[in-house]
Amino acid sequence: MKLLSLSAILLIASVSFAAEPNVVRSAKSGSWDSPATWAGDKVPSAGDAVLIRPGHRVVYGIQNDKPIRAIHVGGTLAFDPDKDTVLNVGLLKIQAGESTAEEGFDCEAHVEMPKEGEAKPALEVGTPDAPIRKSALIRLHSIEGMNKDSCPAIICCAGRMDIHGTPMNRTWVKLGDTAKKGDSTVTLNEAVTGWKVGDKLIITGTKYPSDSRGDYSTEEAKVVSIDGTKLTLEKPLGYDHSGTGDYRGEVANLSRNVVVESADLTARGHTMYHRYSAGSISYAEFRHLGKEGLLGRYSIHFHLVGNTMRGSSVIGASVWDSGNRWVTIHGTNYLVVRDCVGYKSVGHGFFLEDGTEVYNVLDRNLAVGAKRGKRLPKQVLPFDSNDGAGFWWANSLNTFTRNVSCENARYGYRFEATKGSSFNTTLPIMQPDGTKKPVDIRTLPFVRFDDNEAHGDGLYGINIGEGVDRVGPDEKHPFILRRTKIWELHYAFRVQSPSVLVEDMKIHKTAYGVYHPNYDRHHYKDMLISQVGAEPFNRGHDDDSKQYGLLTVDGLTFAGHRYGGAGGMPLIQISDDNPTGTAETHIRNVKVIDNKGGEKRALVNLGGGPRPTPKSEKGVPIYLHDYYGTGQHAKIVSTKTKELKNDGLEYGEEVGLTGDQSRRAKVPNVAFPKSVDPVDDLPPTTVIMQVKKQAGKLVVRGSTSDNGTVKRVLVNGVEAKATRENFAEWEIVLPMGTSVVAYSEDAAGNVEKLKHEVK
Repeated sequence: MKLLSLSAILLIASVSFAAEPNVVRSAKSGSWDSPATWAGDKVPSAGDAVLIRPGHRVVYGIQNDKPIRAIHVGGTLAFDPDKDTVLNVGLLKIQAGESTAEEGFDCEAHVEMPKEGEAKPALEVGTPDAPIRKSALIRLHSIEGMNKDSCPAIICCAGRMDIHGTPMNRTWVKLGDTAKKGDSTVTLNEAVTGWKVGDKLIITGTKYPSDSRGDYSTEEAKVVSIDGTKLTLEKPLGYDHSGTGDYRGEVANLSRNVVVESADLTARGHTMYHRYSAGSISYAEFRHLGKEGLLGRYSIHFHLVGNTMRGSSVIGASVWDSGNRWVTIHGTNYLVVRDCVGYKSVGHGFFLEDGTEVYNVLDRNLAVGAKRGKRLPKQVLPFDSNDGAGFWWANSLNTFTRNVSCENARYGYRFEATKGSSFNTTLPIMQPDGTKKPVDIRTLPFVRFDDNEAHGDGLYGINIGEGVDRVGPDEKHPFILRRTKIWELHYAFRVQSPSVLVEDMKIHKTAYGVYHPNYDRHHYKDMLISQVGAEPFNRGHDDDSKQYGLLTVDGLTFAGHRYGGAGGMPLIQISDDNPTGTAETHIRNVKVIDNKGGEKRALVNLGGGPRPTPKSEKGVPIYLHDYYGTGQHAKIVSTKTKELKNDGLEYGEEVGLTGDQSRRAKVPNVAFPKSVDPVDDLPPTTVIMQVKKQAGKLVVRGSTSDNGTVKRVLVNGVEAKATRENFAEWEIVLPMGTSVVAYSEDAAGNVEKLKHEVK
């Protein structure tokens, strides 16, 4: 065996020693730039690893220009809110103890939990009570020797991570007037606070993209002056943006005074909360983050935290130019994501990852420009193509309210759950009392889906129940969608699930209206379909032309439609096949207004494309209630159905009503049936979001969601005051105490079982 020389041994030793980073440990609490804060009186410098030891609070108030290798926070690292700060770093990890290991991203296998009564290790880039008043920038660098799949990163392992910028009253608003190509100003529909000269904006597109590859008209802008609701921009606009009436674009502000960003766009960073962590994010900007193509490396990621972060929230954040989603909610319950702006991501934007997530609230978020990505390696749900949805989920037992999607590559909103050999849709789902029970996630309805909007998305606006194979909630617990707008896109509303209640839906300027539906215990109330091109109201399952159950529509208006050509598309299509023998369609209060050439376009007929020969014994009749006056109805059937000859009625043609392959008969006294009959047996869910000491009192703020009407929210036994309709936000002032307990009760008598307690 050949022996190494002494010089070779020394060389190897020096190389090995050089590869180990120098670790600078805190000696006591103090300011970052004070030598006395650090062991050996040495302030950390470029390339060092830093340990802030348990019990020490270090205040960061400088601007470093060269990256610290890693900062391990076992105590507290607090940014000075009254100084402009810059931190360049490779890894920022909040974890109890004194470990300086740069791995352990699964956390639970490595974390040292704080002992009972001990404070969690904490990163404070502002707090909810004292947000950053100047500016704070954390720039994440790729450092030689670190695992490039996991770093750079900010990781919270059972610690507390608070990131809070200066609040805004609105992070995005609707246009107050139409902005035309060449204009250098835009008008907002409401006044904003916290917006500044120099801020980066987007003005969303309001025209139907010419193809699904992304001919979009959302554009970026910079503010040069603000005069009330009028903003002057650095450059003239390149597109028209609609800003009047029911269908308007949005203006969103991407700039915040607290920023987390990647230093190198080819080696992006990510952020992650783990189980038993705490803290929230508000009015912070996350840009150029997210590792494309890597599972679990997202811009903002709540990773398998279950109920352990109840009370945490992401409010008013801006997440843009993400290589891998905006906000990922994975195995997490009770999270509130509100007033956030997502702009440009690879793959889905606001994303609920594995189908177990329940009682989360996504409220008033704007999703723009999620583009198609690839399936992620080892992803939990094998059926997810990651093809660019603004909002994507596999478990609907969550709240979606006041959100807007715009110009996402494939979908605005997509609920997908496909059972197969590699995935069982029956999962352990948390119940209202906190226990878990095996439930088929396809059968779970929304907690709430109100006031959501989609426009300009590449293919579908709202897609409910892709892949569910006609399995869904029952008629007592339907999917309920209220006050929905879908406009300027291709397929407006594709609903594959059974048991659906739609109230006040507006579909405008789309190629298809209600498309490829699974009509089975569906009830639509007050639906407006205007200026829809090809097929306003599609037959069951489109070209399969099958209807499995009851469809009722109470209030259906077609407006502004044009002549569809000889034998062209009707406004309402008849389904050919009735496999169950129970399928019928009942419509009342149907109106056709401002229809150019409407006398040549049938109201009811077979659809275009394939017109298959029926395979079922019965066809699917369509009843137009009170069409000829009170109690005098029209029954319309296909000319191919046997019922045309066998039911004893006298059928004929009627201009404007029937088409080339439909006929109508006048029938009296047909009852308008009930297709769904909702009951409310779901308790509300309550989250305490902030407890603030003020003038010797506790000011407590929170959020409650319910599928019905919330009767009251009780906090320490006292009724809170609603600051938004239905206690979606609430507040109360209490005497000082050691703990706060909140729960809710709804008008149906359901009382929340799993109360939220904050000590």
